[in-house]
Amino acid sequence: MRVPSVLSRRSPRSGSPVRSAVAGVALLALALAGCSSASDDAASGGGGGGGGPVDEDDIVLVQSIRSLSNPYHANWVKGGEMFAESVGMEVQTLANEGDSQQQLSQIKSVLAGDKTVVLNVDPNSSSDTQAIVRAVQDAGGYVVTHWNKPDELSPADVGDSWVAHISFDGRVSGYEIANELFDTMGGSGGIIALQGILDNVPAQQRYAGLEKALAENPDIQLLDQQTAEWNRNEAFQVTQTLLAKNSGNVKGIWAANDDMALGAIEALKAAGLAGQVPIVGVDAVPEALEAVQAGDAGYAATVSSDAFWQGGAGLALAYQAATGEYDVANAPDEDRAFYGEQFVITPENVAEFTTPPTAEDLADDFADPLARNTGPVD
Repeated sequence: MRVPSVLSRRSPRSGSPVRSAVAGVALLALALAGCSSASDDAASGGGGGGGGPVDEDDIVLVQSIRSLSNPYHANWVKGGEMFAESVGMEVQTLANEGDSQQQLSQIKSVLAGDKTVVLNVDPNSSSDTQAIVRAVQDAGGYVVTHWNKPDELSPADVGDSWVAHISFDGRVSGYEIANELFDTMGGSGGIIALQGILDNVPAQQRYAGLEKALAENPDIQLLDQQTAEWNRNEAFQVTQTLLAKNSGNVKGIWAANDDMALGAIEALKAAGLAGQVPIVGVDAVPEALEAVQAGDAGYAATVSSDAFWQGGAGLALAYQAATGEYDVANAPDEDRAFYGEQFVITPENVAEFTTPPTAEDLADDFADPLARNTGPVD
C-alpha cells in the first residue's frame, strides 16, 4: 500500500504555510571536528558573530551558489535579490561552477573585507560545510547553509555564527516522484536512474526514496543507475549509454533533479523515443514545468522546494541574526537545522506553479523566514 504523500500539492503562495511544532527530537551533540574554539564559544554563548547587533551600514549581503546556468540556482539568486531590495541593499553573488576550492576562496575573499558578512550558501558537498562555517565564524559573520552538511555537524553545537541549516527531506521527494513515475508506467516495466553528486545529502536521500518505492513495487525493475553529477550534458551522455545498453527495455527514467531529467529528454529525442518514456525530476525549474504542462515530453512530475524562497528567506534569516532581530543564542534546536516545505507538481496542478513569485508574494516569508519549517533535520 502506498503511504499518503507528505508533500504539499498546493502552490507555495496559495495560502500561509503552517509551521510544524515538532518536539522531542534530539540532535547529535557533536562539536565541529577540529574546531575546539567553536565549541568553547558556543558553550559561552558566543560562537563568532555574537558581538551584538550589527548596523545595516556595516553589513554586506552575499549568496554563494554552484552556477547561474543552473535554472534552480538562478531562481535562488533572484530570491536573494528580492530580499536585498526589500531592505534597501544589494547582494553579491558568488558562482563557483561546482569547484569547492573556488567556493571557499571566494567566500574567504569577501570575509577579508571590513564589513560583517551575511552569507546564504549552498555548499557543493557535505565535506565543504565545515570549512565554510569555520571561515565565517572566524571572521565574525553570519551564515545559513542549505542541503549539504555532515550528519554529525549541527549549528546548535557550533555557535551563533552558523544561524541555521535548511534542507528538504529527499527521501520523501525521491519516493513521491518514483510513485508518480510508476503510476504513469502502469505499474510495471524497467527503469533507469540518474543520481546526483554522490557526496550530496539530497542525492543520497532522493535515491533512498527511490529504493523504498522500488521495494513496494516488485513489478518495477531498476535496470541500471549512474551518477550524472546534477548536470544536463552529463545526463544526456549517460542516458544515451543506458538506453543503448538496455535497448527496448527502458520504460521510465527517474532523475534526481530536473536538469538531469531535461538532459535525458534530449537523449530520448535523439533515440526517437520522445514522449514514449515517462520521466520525473526534482527542482521545478521553468523548462521542467513547461514540459509537465505541455504533456508531450513524458514529464510526469517534479518537486519544488521553492528556490526563490530559499534564496530570499535564507538570506533574511542570516540578516535578522546579524541585526539582532532574530536571537540565535536562544533559538530552539529545531529552528537551527530544519526541513523546509516541498510541493509535488504534476500535470493536474502545474498551472499553479508556472508564474514566478514577486517580492510582494514573498514578503511574509522574508518577515518570518522560519514559517516553512516542517520539523528538525534527523
